[in-house]
Amino acid sequence: MAIIVNGASKRIGLTLSGGGFRAAAFHLGVFRQLQAQQLLDKVDLISCVSGGSIAGAFLALNWHDPKALDKLDQYLATRSIAVASVIGGVLDPFHSRLDKLAETYERDLFQGKKLGDLTEGPRIYLNTTNLATGNMFSFIAGGKGKSEMGDHELGYADAADFPIARAVAASSAFPPVFPPLRLDKAAYPPAAKCDYVTLSDGGLYDNLGVNPGLAALNELNYLLVSDAGKPYVIKADPTESSALVLKEGLDIMMEQIRGLQFDRMKHRHLAKAGPCPLWFSIDSRDGEANAGDSVFASTIETNLKALNDAERAVLARHGAALVAARIKEWAPELAQ
Repeated sequence: MAIIVNGASKRIGLTLSGGGFRAAAFHLGVFRQLQAQQLLDKVDLISCVSGGSIAGAFLALNWHDPKALDKLDQYLATRSIAVASVIGGVLDPFHSRLDKLAETYERDLFQGKKLGDLTEGPRIYLNTTNLATGNMFSFIAGGKGKSEMGDHELGYADAADFPIARAVAASSAFPPVFPPLRLDKAAYPPAAKCDYVTLSDGGLYDNLGVNPGLAALNELNYLLVSDAGKPYVIKADPTESSALVLKEGLDIMMEQIRGLQFDRMKHRHLAKAGPCPLWFSIDSRDGEANAGDSVFASTIETNLKALNDAERAVLARHGAALVAARIKEWAPELAQ
């Protein structure tokens, strides 16, 4: 899938941040723009988190379907799953809220497909946070390679038969709405080192999903980072409640991680130890198609509720405009 630039083969990676259906719609705009520039089918690696995993896994499963992007758009317009999943999990004594979330993804997006069915698409990482080790735990498939799951500390295990829907559910299991996914040693043999592991939303570790894009084994030359997460904004009335300080503190820590990852990519590249990074965030005005797109897009909620026509339109337009602007400014050779 590599692209030829100035006579040399180059590899492109794409990371898709978390941010619920808002993020998925934003990334959809990125997909459409890359397709228009004949770059989407040149992507070698996709690293996904939470809402980005919804979009990325569906794209990878339907890599050769010319209607895949339209189908994803229709899904985002017609499905609201968070409330139903929470209520269903509470009322059903045999299934958790996470099980209900996975069932909705299974029914509407993945229809029983396993990680081993992603072979024909690019290499894909569906990232979660391992609460046993504090590491990024990834479900990895595609790129005509083996399907596996694990983290660098506990190790990796075969995952060809693991359901895509459950991997995506674990990646998007944002607390406290959804409980983590538990894997014991029967499902994930390396878990024997700590009895079992629990996997929560990948955004707890890194909402951008940058790590796989910087890994030497993936040998990327370019890394596009599509960031549709919740930007931290100046508050006219910051909280005075001690009960809310924890929530604000978590938001601040996530914002700090976001900034550190951008800095990390920049300096890795300057040191010639990492790919050329092209990042763009939903609150960016630099490159927006219409004045006000960044503000409108940033105020859309980061949940799993259906998006109306206006929301989907601005998110798709904004994502498309930003990726086009970054390629034009920082990697014009890709547009040739």
